[in-house]
Amino acid sequence: MTDEKYANAAQQRALRTLLMLAEHDLDGLAPGEIARSLNTLPSNTTRDLANLRLAGLAEALANGRWRISPQLAELAITLQRNLESARQRLEETRRRYAR
Repeated sequence: MTDEKYANAAQQRALRTLLMLAEHDLDGLAPGEIARSLNTLPSNTTRDLANLRLAGLAEALANGRWRISPQLAELAITLQRNLESARQRLEETRRRYAR
């Protein structure tokens, strides 16, 4: 079974939008910039941004630009902490067996 069989163009476009926003997390991006970069209609970008906001993954700035949400940034921090915890447990296990 191949993943391409389940690919959905609209979902893939929304995910590419999210990745773009993550690369511009400080100043954000204007919807028009996103639409041009993804070679899609502005209405598609508006729909994708609205869905990302509903999912808690993006937020609109006062100047009309968009960026990733704090919730998504918090998730990244949590993942980093989990990796560090796993690294510490692995190191403890390694030390136990290295005696």
